[in-house]
Amino acid sequence: MNPLRSAALTLLLAASPAWAQGSAGPQPAAPAPFIAAARDQPFPGTIRLDVDATDTAHKVFTIHESIPVQQAGRMVLLYPEYETGSHAATASIAALAGLTLRADGRPLPWRRDPLDPYAFEVEVPPGTAAIDADFQFLSPLSPRQGPVRMTPGMVTVAWQNLLLYPAGWFARDISIAASLRLAAGMAAATTLTTTADADGMLSFAPETLEDLVDSPVYAGRHVRQVPLSQDAAAPVDLALLAQTPEDLETTPAQIAGLARMVTQTHRLLGPAHYRRYALIVALSDMLPGPGGFEHMESSENAVPPDFFHDGDGYSIYQDLFAHEFVHSWNGRYRQPAGLWTPTFNQPVDGSLLWVYEGQTEFWGRVLAARAGLRTPAQTLDALAIDAAVAQARVGRSWKSLQDSANDPSIAIGRSVVWRDWQRREDYYGEGVLLWLDADSLIRERTNGRHGLDAVARALFGGPAGDRVIRTYGFDEVCAALNGVLPYDWAGFLRRRLDAHDDAGLLDGLTRGGYRLVFTDTPTAYFRQTEKDGGGIDLSYSIGLVVDPKGQARAVAWNGPAFRAGLAVGVRLLAVNGQPFSAEALVQAVRQAGTRPVELRVESDGVERAVTVDYHGTLRYPRLERIAGTPDRLMALLKPLP
Repeated sequence: MNPLRSAALTLLLAASPAWAQGSAGPQPAAPAPFIAAARDQPFPGTIRLDVDATDTAHKVFTIHESIPVQQAGRMVLLYPEYETGSHAATASIAALAGLTLRADGRPLPWRRDPLDPYAFEVEVPPGTAAIDADFQFLSPLSPRQGPVRMTPGMVTVAWQNLLLYPAGWFARDISIAASLRLAAGMAAATTLTTTADADGMLSFAPETLEDLVDSPVYAGRHVRQVPLSQDAAAPVDLALLAQTPEDLETTPAQIAGLARMVTQTHRLLGPAHYRRYALIVALSDMLPGPGGFEHMESSENAVPPDFFHDGDGYSIYQDLFAHEFVHSWNGRYRQPAGLWTPTFNQPVDGSLLWVYEGQTEFWGRVLAARAGLRTPAQTLDALAIDAAVAQARVGRSWKSLQDSANDPSIAIGRSVVWRDWQRREDYYGEGVLLWLDADSLIRERTNGRHGLDAVARALFGGPAGDRVIRTYGFDEVCAALNGVLPYDWAGFLRRRLDAHDDAGLLDGLTRGGYRLVFTDTPTAYFRQTEKDGGGIDLSYSIGLVVDPKGQARAVAWNGPAFRAGLAVGVRLLAVNGQPFSAEALVQAVRQAGTRPVELRVESDGVERAVTVDYHGTLRYPRLERIAGTPDRLMALLKPLP
């Protein structure tokens, strides 16, 4: 239990006389605090952490730690519960196994906190200099069990899964010297200062616990490093890891685009605060992805093996690298106050995720265009989908964007069946529209002299080489906006964050010179999202997404398919009297204005016929230029000089 909560409960019970008891029966006992509160104080000594990652057959990491002891008596060791970038308690204590503790070779009994399974209590004998801990981290064997950390050809070392640390200190005050043994033939990619001995053991210079956890190691049999900047003081490298050597091949144009992304990000946010930066890219269909995780000096990015070989086929992922790079500033160097904690075992407050993730997602869209990773037309098509998805979120009527910031604690690791009604992490896509609105308002009122760029630099930037983390809150966000354009930004943001309707949702597009429209022909970008989602997306017509075999992957809440009785998992057998096919379904919706869409479906072992009450045609989102208005959106996407 949080010691503050425990103390409060103790005081409450002590102040409550027996006659105040409102009902018969037991009363809660006030538990003694199990975990000492963390203090910002030096931690004498350095923890020694040795990790063996050679057992790729069983996907088992074997860990040995030597943890300095400060005094005899009670000691509590913690296993990290909150992971960087997940904004929730996502680390699995169930993956820790085989824990034994010793002092001078003698076994020590330990006890787990019954209220906090991430905390272990041990009694340290007098004269003990260090506690030795041995255990295993059992990586999931398949994605169904969780994020896979090992494959025969690739290993991802997330330090938070592989260590215990003593309670009572800030993570930034604890020093750790780590080593890593990899299977023969594997090479590592990391920003940690590394040396290798004759046997291939990698040793890393001591880092604080905070910095070590923020510095993952990726290793593989096929690794390639490519420089992306000429800044010798703070170099940026692209670190590619692949299942086959062919997947490592890139074109000069692709490397040039990523180098421009680095340059444009610095022009936006300012000089480097990191010592070096590694854009780590795992080209694999066996690791979790596509997606990424942010760190101050690196980012983890997982994309399909043929990412660099499929031309425009993966344009939908081209803002991933920019998003994670921007997080080095917004999220790591500058952090929302509620998301910073002194240890990895204290709850976080994601109230500002619409800044942390929402504005970062906005800059990912913009920087991908400024760097030429996506064309302006592709960027418009991406924004059209952002707008269409946000407009279709009927759950806004009961759940605000602000409340969606709680979704990491609510929904991570849990399925969301009715996404548009339940909402899930909408601070990403809807955050893009929020910040586009702010940018277009600034451009309108300053006659194009300023945009959100100046706000971002003021809020997230700092002097070159400064690595001291600082936090920001709602007031600091408003102050940065007011520093560029005096305005009622608090009222502006609160109206959008607390809204239960879509009034103003698309104002940024309109003020930027565009409107959302729907046509019967999808954009190439929309087709890519369909392919990536593995379904036929008819969300904006009959409210249905089905896979190529006819199984419903998504059904719009209270949409035509919903009202016809369809739900996720229903299988379509026939369309208008013909056996199901993607072509037959699309054609039936195209002709729905003159003929109803009749389906034969199977669910729960029962077949039935349904008629979808829809009388329109195919509807796919795109942006349309508003004639006679300033094109502020293209001004935003123009590269910075």
